[in-house]
Amino acid sequence: MSAGSEAVVVVVGAGPRATGLLERVAANAPELWDGERQLRIHLVDPHPPGPGRIWRDEQSGLLRMNSMAEDVTMFTDESSTIEGPVRPGPSLAEWAAQFSGRGPRHAPYAEPADPEVLAELRTLDGADFPTRRAQSAYLDWVFRRALTELPDSVTVEWHPAVATAVTGTPDGPQYVHLSDRADPLTADLVVLAQGHLGAVPAAEHRDHAAFARRHGRFHLPPEFSADADLSPLEPGEHVILRGFGLAFIDLMSLLTEGRGGAFRTEDDGGLTYLPSGNEPVLYVGSRRGVPYHSKTRYRLQGPRPDLPRHFGPEAVDRLLAEDRPLDLRRDVWPLMAKEIGYGHYHELFHAHPERTALPWPEFRAAYDRLDWYADELTALVARAVPDPADRLDFEALDRPLDGLAFATPDAFQEHLRHRITEDVSRREDPEFSADLGAFLALLSVYGHLPGLVNSGRLTARSVVDDLDGWWHGFFSFLASGPPGFRLRQLLALSRAGVVRFLGAGVHIGTDETTGTFTATSPTVPGHTVHATALIEAYLPGPSLERTEDPLLRALHREGALVEEVITDATRTHRSGLLAVSPSDAHLLDPSLGGGPHPRRIALGAPTNSRSIAAFARPRTDAPAFRQNDEVARALLRTLSAEPTTARPSHTPPASAPSNATAS
Repeated sequence: MSAGSEAVVVVVGAGPRATGLLERVAANAPELWDGERQLRIHLVDPHPPGPGRIWRDEQSGLLRMNSMAEDVTMFTDESSTIEGPVRPGPSLAEWAAQFSGRGPRHAPYAEPADPEVLAELRTLDGADFPTRRAQSAYLDWVFRRALTELPDSVTVEWHPAVATAVTGTPDGPQYVHLSDRADPLTADLVVLAQGHLGAVPAAEHRDHAAFARRHGRFHLPPEFSADADLSPLEPGEHVILRGFGLAFIDLMSLLTEGRGGAFRTEDDGGLTYLPSGNEPVLYVGSRRGVPYHSKTRYRLQGPRPDLPRHFGPEAVDRLLAEDRPLDLRRDVWPLMAKEIGYGHYHELFHAHPERTALPWPEFRAAYDRLDWYADELTALVARAVPDPADRLDFEALDRPLDGLAFATPDAFQEHLRHRITEDVSRREDPEFSADLGAFLALLSVYGHLPGLVNSGRLTARSVVDDLDGWWHGFFSFLASGPPGFRLRQLLALSRAGVVRFLGAGVHIGTDETTGTFTATSPTVPGHTVHATALIEAYLPGPSLERTEDPLLRALHREGALVEEVITDATRTHRSGLLAVSPSDAHLLDPSLGGGPHPRRIALGAPTNSRSIAAFARPRTDAPAFRQNDEVARALLRTLSAEPTTARPSHTPPASAPSNATAS
């Protein structure tokens, strides 16, 4: 590239992942970008840059995050193992403190225009679970701060449009076609960062939709809660919801408080639900039959555990050195479990030593040398931790309703209400802070899995059943649950008869005679629920074949990308994820023999870079920050080293006004 010429990058998607990449470009530009050269970055997204679609301001104020405000950050810190400079910044809680005068002002400073969001930020405590609209305001500010930190030679333009296609040869310019203009954007590099995507319903859901149309019933396939149209549901209508995770919690709120109901706090601290009369009756079940564990509301009582200890880069390297196919449950999970157990017992021994029977150094020395499932470790824990309630039993946690059956639906309602009450109490009582120690270790495990997964050494069966199946669900069940107040609301709704629990292993059927959906569960044998509406209460799964994103759909149909396919002697698994090179996140291109496309990069949810969330808990060496830094540095080096690709005459000149300039 000659001095004074312009390089162009088009980033498709302007949500948290694109914002994080932009922050890393700003951090690395002083080292890697010649200030005399111009770099133009186009952001393409119909939703506002920073929040993007999922975190946009235009959604119900009832919808909340499932993380405390102090546990959400978009900034690197001292834990970040990155090549580029660490640029600390405030967590959501620290940023919000400026609006109440409790913290320093952060440039660029501007109060959110919405009075409800501003009022929330002024009273937001670090241990509060913010609304998604509060997170939207934070992400908007992070985006604007990143813009101010870019050198003058780097400019950013936002195009509030949909990217419909990307064309161009691997050795030439890339053309990104937009929904609102005839001429494409011409780029040296394209970064796909669309985030979580919707999908056309799968065959099972299409069959249920056809049944609903025949009988004049309601059916909602997997959908993002903020986008779902729930207005056709009638007051008092019986609705089956399959799924007991965060999507259910959102739908529960929208169909109760969102329809005028209210919760009253009683003298004993419990909640009573006051119906509006506009609510449907919600029957909820899932594979486990219980809601996700609530998030902890306390902080560590002892010192932070020294993680990773049993499952980190060295452990992954040892596994890969064995040079054989790996099974996650057999070969990897025992190390993961031992790491989580270490976090649990580290907190128990340091914060609650009165509930232990051995000195910590003695317990740790024995724990470190024993396998997780060894009889000797079981005996060690039994000797050192007298109360079984303080021991970690993953099998009991995983399937709490296994082997249980109830004679009547009412008996099961009482059982599950009791279980939920105990869970909320435990997660809000610092006497059980060992659960938080386990949670932190769980996050550490999650962050170190990509290195193993990207090696391609897990068998196809293990990826399907263990990684994408069991592990993802188990992690979400333990670590991605709702705030405790949501489960207290669930209890109140259950007592009011607005929510009814179906049980585990729920089976959904249809009855042509009555024109109703049916639900059964072995938890309550012989009991069948009939309903006139069915909601699949979970998010759409990844699918390049059925994606609603027009750009990815076009690339897939043209054979210009590679779907992740894992094959071994016994199984072939198509994950529905976009395959990228593990080292630099470049798209794999069939026209290049399945090798990396030199000008197309993809980040985030649609890709096979699993375990990489857009933002993170502070001081956890977040994988997203590592990847953002690697990609930003590679992007700047590439553009600095090569000549600018030739621009066709119809490309708008650099001085032409854009749809919107983000500044």
